[in-house]
Amino acid sequence: MLDWSDTIVAPNSGRAVHPAFGRAGAYPADTCTEVTGLGVIERGAARVTVDEKRMINARADVNQILPLKYKWAWEKYLAGCNNHWMPTEVSMQADIALWKARDGLTEDERRMVKRNLGFFAASESLVANNIVLAIYRHLTNPECRQYLLRQAFEEAVHTHTFQYIVESLGLDEGELFNMYREVPSITDKAAWALNYTRHLDDPAFKTGTPDADQDFLRDLVAFYVVFEGMWFYTGFAQILSLGRRNKMVGIAEQYQYILRDESIHLNFGIDVINQIKAENPHLWTRTFQDEIRGMLKDAADLEAAYGRDTMPRGFLGLNAASCEDYMHFIANRRCAQLGLSPVFAEAGNPFPWMSEAMDLKKEKNFFETRVIEYQSGGALAWD
Repeated sequence: MLDWSDTIVAPNSGRAVHPAFGRAGAYPADTCTEVTGLGVIERGAARVTVDEKRMINARADVNQILPLKYKWAWEKYLAGCNNHWMPTEVSMQADIALWKARDGLTEDERRMVKRNLGFFAASESLVANNIVLAIYRHLTNPECRQYLLRQAFEEAVHTHTFQYIVESLGLDEGELFNMYREVPSITDKAAWALNYTRHLDDPAFKTGTPDADQDFLRDLVAFYVVFEGMWFYTGFAQILSLGRRNKMVGIAEQYQYILRDESIHLNFGIDVINQIKAENPHLWTRTFQDEIRGMLKDAADLEAAYGRDTMPRGFLGLNAASCEDYMHFIANRRCAQLGLSPVFAEAGNPFPWMSEAMDLKKEKNFFETRVIEYQSGGALAWD
């Protein structure tokens, strides 16, 4: 319980501030505004302690990263830094020759590659915008924000990757970068995700009430668990399958690096969600859990439609049915990571070789195109 007999007035503000709050204008939970880090500096305020740090609705100074409370967030930031890469490090010469060759790829393979690039090109920007404009603002922990800054940069690198691929292959930029508005199976996924930021996009939105806090949790599930943890995986399987057959090896190598990044993004998001649940158990009601399970089921159904669109006839041992089974497997995995019961009947993994693509503890990468070193990020487990 805070003792308001200790309140002071921030210089030149005339506003009462408790020393523990670390910013002018921060009041108890029922009336406080969010801690953004841009408040008036409070001279002589009490130092932040670990116990005052929280994932959301914290009243500690978010500019003070030490002492660390959530060491897992800092470790993921370091892992992201150790996994640094740039798309232009990867040669696209073999891919260009294969793409230009009359019989290099089948029409079905070409359709898949273009649909894949079209989905990812806009998706990385959607995720980045959500991080910068919504998640960063409402996640009131500095070590988690440190990782978000690294993730935002990685999303920029991924967007750069698709620009690099499109430019290298001489693809129609207008076609690729507008697919999220023109191809129904891609539009449906983008619209689904954006629906979960409609409240957070309101400048007046703030956490601090059960309804608002659940809105924020729902956003985290939509973008970390669904967008990055489910919807990217069909595309990864498709492109990595090409690479396994020595086709489009440059793109496949870049997708492997993206998969490595996304694995940490997903694990970070799962940790954030579960930590918020632990600190705010009143939010994780049975009704809300059922809603989240419904989200994951709907997301799997949308991804199945995308699989049918990108692979109407199947190729390379892949088809729409196997990708739908894969989504059921992944959706049940995500449920387990969130402490939820599965949404589908027990499903096996039709692509066990995907675990090899995520085994990064190798002297060479999966397609053996160049020697690379992996550091702490190489400890990732199959997700």
